Amino acid sequence: MRGILLCLALAALPWVANAQSTAADEPLPSPAIALPAKQDGAIVDLQAVVVSGSQPGPGLWRVSKGDHVLWILGTQSPLPRRMEWESGPVEKVVSQSQEVIQPPSVGVKADVGFFRMLGLIPSALKARRNPDDKTLQQVVPADQYARWQRLKAHYIGKDRGIERWRPVFAALELYDKAIEKSGMTTSGVVAPVVAKMAKRYNVKVTPAKVEIPIAEPRRALKEFSTASLDDLQCFEKTLDRIQGDLDNMVARANAWAVGDINLLRDLPANSQFAACSAAFTEAGLARKYGMSDLAKQVERKWLSVAEAALANNASTFAMLPIGELLKTDGYMAKLQAKGYQVQAP
Repeated sequence: MRGILLCLALAALPWVANAQSTAADEPLPSPAIALPAKQDGAIVDLQAVVVSGSQPGPGLWRVSKGDHVLWILGTQSPLPRRMEWESGPVEKVVSQSQEVIQPPSVGVKADVGFFRMLGLIPSALKARRNPDDKTLQQVVPADQYARWQRLKAHYIGKDRGIERWRPVFAALELYDKAIEKSGMTTSGVVAPVVAKMAKRYNVKVTPAKVEIPIAEPRRALKEFSTASLDDLQCFEKTLDRIQGDLDNMVARANAWAVGDINLLRDLPANSQFAACSAAFTEAGLARKYGMSDLAKQVERKWLSVAEAALANNASTFAMLPIGELLKTDGYMAKLQAKGYQVQAP
């Protein structure tokens, strides 16, 4: 139950994908982060161009008012799987701070015990399947299904069970497998390291989490399992991104690793997640359970936590998706409008 509902909530947030940065139409890749040549639509494995070893990551954004400072690390997903983040400069900031603000997140608040939660897992797994047990071939256009078959064979292999998943969940699984096979990862590089730092120096950790209350989780799962989702655009855009944008994702991952903020500004931050989030947020079920305006809810929550920290602490450390930091109308613009000084690295 927890896994499926968290997946619904997280998929509903455009900022998960670092979407909508200020991007140039024709970026020039850095010579140190060269992109592989296209091969007439062929599927190209990219492990060889993903950086590895010890890498510095980007510098920190500085938000201040008077002598109180909020230091922000821009995070990126995916990142090179074999890189080791040089976290020394960040550790120094964390050790001198009074608070660490966790990345924006969404959680599910359900009053269920551990054993009852375990009992809901079969229902959760069923809820990701198409209503009436239809197959992907039956619910997606023929041309998209043909593309799906080619990409699935390359990145997933012979998994028959996924053929009965809803398009949005099948697409996200394919995306995760493609990221993994391309030498990248979507987790485990930055946040766990920062958590250990906070524990080591006994620094207060504050979540910036919006919690969605689900009073009757079993009923919610049953409703979702029969509800229709407009997720075909999510499916198509995910296929497009895997076929045509993996090289750009590798370049962004590499640019973050070496701390090249200018290249991150220039490289397109394409994302299928806005379409995938719409599949949930525009459904009637999402409005019923308070998930129809999650991006705004999360923004308000993070800004509230950040302003409180700036008022109370001499130094605070936080993390935000770097795409959000690079937006001209994002969180930083909101803080500037309120009189805070914002300085990019």
